[in-house]
Amino acid sequence: MRSEPTWGRPINVITIFYPHNDMTSRVKARGKYVSVDWVTVGRRIREIRGFDLTQEEFAERIGISQNYLSTMERGKVEIGAEILLRISQEFAKSVEWLLTGKD
Repeated sequence: MRSEPTWGRPINVITIFYPHNDMTSRVKARGKYVSVDWVTVGRRIREIRGFDLTQEEFAERIGISQNYLSTMERGKVEIGAEILLRISQEFAKSVEWLLTGKD
């Protein structure tokens, strides 16, 4: 909650802290919860990149920045469907494999 600043009076601010940031997502699909481990997804992306491509080259091929790719590979961000689809199409891996490791 914020109140309008008035000269001479303090501003009231409430900050919400989230107790953890484990980078897993749970989505209910077909009556059951499906969990995505973004750290593991990042490792799979790193596996696709291999030793042949730099982060910069890989990122350029899928249309993102090298910094964002680094963040994805470390599992620090939930990767959007559009980027997962680009990786899937560019490197001939299924989105299902990227998310679950299963073909």
